[in-house]
Amino acid sequence: MVLTEEDKARVRAAWGPVSKNAELYGAESLIRLFAAYPAAKTYFHHFDLSPGSSDIKAHGKKVIDALTEAVNNLDDVPGAFSHLSDVHAHKLRVDPVNFKLLGHCLEVTIAAHNGGPLKPEVLLAVDKFFCQIAKVLASQYR
Repeated sequence: MVLTEEDKARVRAAWGPVSKNAELYGAESLIRLFAAYPAAKTYFHHFDLSPGSSDIKAHGKKVIDALTEAVNNLDDVPGAFSHLSDVHAHKLRVDPVNFKLLGHCLEVTIAAHNGGPLKPEVLLAVDKFFCQIAKVLASQYR
């Protein structure tokens, strides 16, 4: 899916509060991921996966910071994520389905902090962005 200029503006606007509260949004999204999709925990056997743990907070911040880099480079997401794509495919060997699942959990987290459902045009833009991220991260698996 191609992000239009309007989509990019919506993603940037929706991402502002997320990037300013990276640890909160990241940790909450990971907790949602692990609750809804317990199989995702297998990649974090060395983490304390309890809500509020320093491992969850630190990794959540790392995820949001990486996504913020992608938001800052919406015209070249593959370039911004090339290293992460390689690491996740060849070193970590994360099942690519987890990227989409995390995107869905991030959408729920953003909506929850937005006071309810996102406007349809914002949700569509953010969803297209997360689909693009998942596609880029999975690109090295071929």
